[in-house]
Amino acid sequence: MTRAFSVPAILRLGLCIILLLCASSCARVAGATSETTMPGPFDYAWLKGKARAMANDLYVSHTGELPKSVKNLTWDQYQQLQFDHDHALWQNNDSRFHAELFHLGLFFQTPVAIYSLDNGVARRIEYDPAMFHYGKSGLDGDDMPKDLGFAGFRLQFHTDWERDVAAFLGASYFRAVGSAMQYGMSARGLAIDTALPRPEEFPMFTSFWLQKPEPNSNTVTIYALLDSPSATGAYRFDITPGDTLAMKVDASVYPRKPIERLGIAPLTSMYMVGENDRRMDYDWRQEIHDTDGLAMHTGSGEWIWRPLGNPRTLRFNAYMDENPKGFGLFQRDQNFDHYQDDGVFYDKRPSVWVEPAGDWGEGSVQLTEIPTLDETFDNIVAFWNPAQKIEPGQELLYSYTLYWGTNPPAPPHLAHTVDTFTGLGGVIGQKRKYYSKRFVVDFAGGELAKFDKDAEVKPIITTSAGRVEITSARPQHAIQGYRAMFDLVPPEGSQDPINIRLYLESNGKPLTETWLYQWTPPPAEKQELFNAGHLE
Repeated sequence: MTRAFSVPAILRLGLCIILLLCASSCARVAGATSETTMPGPFDYAWLKGKARAMANDLYVSHTGELPKSVKNLTWDQYQQLQFDHDHALWQNNDSRFHAELFHLGLFFQTPVAIYSLDNGVARRIEYDPAMFHYGKSGLDGDDMPKDLGFAGFRLQFHTDWERDVAAFLGASYFRAVGSAMQYGMSARGLAIDTALPRPEEFPMFTSFWLQKPEPNSNTVTIYALLDSPSATGAYRFDITPGDTLAMKVDASVYPRKPIERLGIAPLTSMYMVGENDRRMDYDWRQEIHDTDGLAMHTGSGEWIWRPLGNPRTLRFNAYMDENPKGFGLFQRDQNFDHYQDDGVFYDKRPSVWVEPAGDWGEGSVQLTEIPTLDETFDNIVAFWNPAQKIEPGQELLYSYTLYWGTNPPAPPHLAHTVDTFTGLGGVIGQKRKYYSKRFVVDFAGGELAKFDKDAEVKPIITTSAGRVEITSARPQHAIQGYRAMFDLVPPEGSQDPINIRLYLESNGKPLTETWLYQWTPPPAEKQELFNAGHLE
């Protein structure tokens, strides 16, 4: 079941703080030249207890508790702050990981405490001027207080000490890479009140504990404490790099007050223009997006593909489910020729798949699409929203694995969507008498390559409104698959969103995943027919 509606575009996800994670431009990290031991042994049970206790206290923000010189750094000045590689954590051990820290400043105005963790002993890493090269930033490290703190951290793996495999920076945002070693979309620890008619709340990781990896281990463990006006949380991340990076997450969330819309395992991305949505096609590049679709594997076993878009107004959808098997934001189109971008390489952006563990119960995968004029604004959000009412005093436990890379770990056995194209409907060479929208969907994989041109393959199409016409399904030899095509005539005078479902079948058997789409008809004055003068 899908709920779809539009609300005023008042929601903004904040500044595109994650852009600072680009491997070539961010500040680099220091080792623990000065440490303060935290009293008592540390483990995840202790962290959960601390988060639970904090939920009973009033929220206190520490944003802006920085020296004026740090708060007022410009973009160019912030880029001058380079971490000294020689101070990386764990570099003098038999560790396959290094950890480096980000300097505060620019968009990052809240100090984050970072601890090294070894055999249950947590030592706070104090700010040390020797950790950074200051360049032309205008800062003097010797003037900085020892308790300044940091903005976040990044991780490198022994296969490439120069480029990151993961980074945590800004609010509860973090990113990781697969074999392409290219950053793209982001994940978050928690989302609160996304796409409601009031400002969204952005919880923040206020402290991190970086556990010293075992010698020659391919997995590193990170603990984090989350805090916000509405909730606290304790998190554990077990990160294993590879062709597809696996990030096992354990999250314990403690509400401070009732929360109307809680987002578990939130993913954040950007979609500006693509083959199915050319509303912002003023750029010379034909496609500009971190991801091009939302993939879902429902509790009932259905595989669903929902192409993303850049709508005229904020668009929100909730896809009801129970105990989902997985969902994620994917960059399925990996053809450089479609992007022609040799700067940020959209064709190499990783997909992220969320694989729940245990019983998640009833809820919905929720998708928010926000209008954007610019590729530096993250306008796509997807997460799991539990159906249960969120009240103070609860302990919400969620475990899941995030897979970062080119393909999901468990692709559907059915054919999948390759391309989605849209345009003006009608019959070529005939005068159009009314407005319609043309949809073209290409499927490949599964059993489609075995079907010949005489096979009976039918498109099964349902819509929430309007009239479907000129339907077809025919072989598409270039992709060893099939192309479905149809026109949709909207109800006269209506601009309400129309939900569309499509899959291919043969002899009553589904051959493809289910393609979902939401289309909002343009106003009547913009429903141009583009009829040539010679047509009668």
